[in-house]
Amino acid sequence: MATIFSRIIAGEIPCYKIAEDEKFFAFLDVNPLVKGHTLVVPRQEVDYIFDLDDADLAAMQVFAKRVALAIRKAIPCRKVGEAVIGLEVPHAHIHLIPITHENDMRFSNPKLKLAPEEFEEIAGSIRACLQ
Repeated sequence: MATIFSRIIAGEIPCYKIAEDEKFFAFLDVNPLVKGHTLVVPRQEVDYIFDLDDADLAAMQVFAKRVALAIRKAIPCRKVGEAVIGLEVPHAHIHLIPITHENDMRFSNPKLKLAPEEFEEIAGSIRACLQ
């Protein structure tokens, strides 16, 4: 059975897409810690990020960097933090989180509740900043 991320990539579940290429897909987390919290996933359905071969792992980081640079331009923050936890969905993924304080990356923090229009606006702002 396909993971929720595979279903998002396939267009079966709607998302707020940021970027995609032949190997990777980035979209806003619908339960964000902060505005601009983005997930980067490989199209290949693999549970553990370190099960990706070296070339794909390196390419995923380069793809994530491109997205992170756009997030930093679009969302007021000091940096964009990166986290790989991977327990909640059995599909490798990177969290890109705009941060002003280290506490911004605490996954125990309450999640934001945003309206669809806010998600669309954030996604559009980040897409507009992609190189």
